[in-house]
Amino acid sequence: MLHTTTFAASKKQYLKVLKQYVPIVDRVHGSNHPEFHEVRRTFEAMVHKIEQAGAKLPALQQEFAQLRTITNTYRIPEGVCETYEAVYHMLGELDQAYHQTQ
Repeated sequence: MLHTTTFAASKKQYLKVLKQYVPIVDRVHGSNHPEFHEVRRTFEAMVHKIEQAGAKLPALQQEFAQLRTITNTYRIPEGVCETYEAVYHMLGELDQAYHQTQ
């Protein structure tokens, strides 16, 4: 049986960690990976929408499309730390769960 994770479950699992990791990765890797500045801005816009939506499913189609473009569909650049990798993994999981929930 195929197991699908809902957006609510993924949000609960990843959002708190992402709020901690994204600014750190931006500070540490932003000079060598300037695209991550855009990842951070997009993520912060998503957080705002998620918080505004409360228990409802927020409209994040545009933000996830932007993230897929910016990150080359969450492809991890060479030479980055495990935290950077974890951020891309968690964002990808959120993206997948969001589109399965719709």
